[in-house]
Amino acid sequence: MRSIATFSLAAGAGLLLAIAVPLSASAHVTVAPNAAAAGSYALVTVKVPNESATAVTNKVELDLPADTPFSSVSYVPVAGWTAELVKETLPSPVKVGDNEITEAVTKIVWTADPGSEISAGQLQLFPVSLGPVPDVDRLVLAAQQSYSDGTVVSWSETGTSAEHPAPILYVNETPAADHHAGGGDDDHAGSDSAGDATGATAAASDAVARGLGIGGLVLGTVGTVFAVIALRRRSGASDHA
Repeated sequence: MRSIATFSLAAGAGLLLAIAVPLSASAHVTVAPNAAAAGSYALVTVKVPNESATAVTNKVELDLPADTPFSSVSYVPVAGWTAELVKETLPSPVKVGDNEITEAVTKIVWTADPGSEISAGQLQLFPVSLGPVPDVDRLVLAAQQSYSDGTVVSWSETGTSAEHPAPILYVNETPAADHHAGGGDDDHAGSDSAGDATGATAAASDAVARGLGIGGLVLGTVGTVFAVIALRRRSGASDHA
């Protein structure tokens, strides 16, 4: 019985490792594509995965810059979700092209209808059109993700080691090739060598995560097989006795 229990624990641990590692390595809010040309009207998609095993995502907020605002903001309707464009008066007038604007949309809020929330293992896409894109290095588009249990995750950090990286739209700056696909480090901005190094590190981390996941799955499968064999042998020995 002790050997059966041991192998059963190994099986359970292996399966949990196989499932947990890949999820923890990839769940974060991003925008795609994460680059746009200055002066263009970009159609980007806000990707929002649910990273809670016990709660559902029922609200998503995307912050837009007020110092370099978009004069045109529109969204593609998403079934089961209500979108709101929050417009504010700017601290000071901003010239966009030949026009001077005094107010702009500074936030987009998506709220789920009952039954349309993002559940565990699901991903929701929110397409938006933004323009004209300002002539800057990059735009940090912080996001807030609200859950049904009251938890709010702020995706607003920058830097290659950020735990909750903000979605970033790159304009004149080369997109950072890191595992967050949206967070960058100011010290490495525009550096190809730094981007290559970060990309290599990200690839290695991803390979390790996948390796651990596969290893855990194999360990779980082997443990289950041995447990079944041991149980059958014990049952057979009892029948002969």
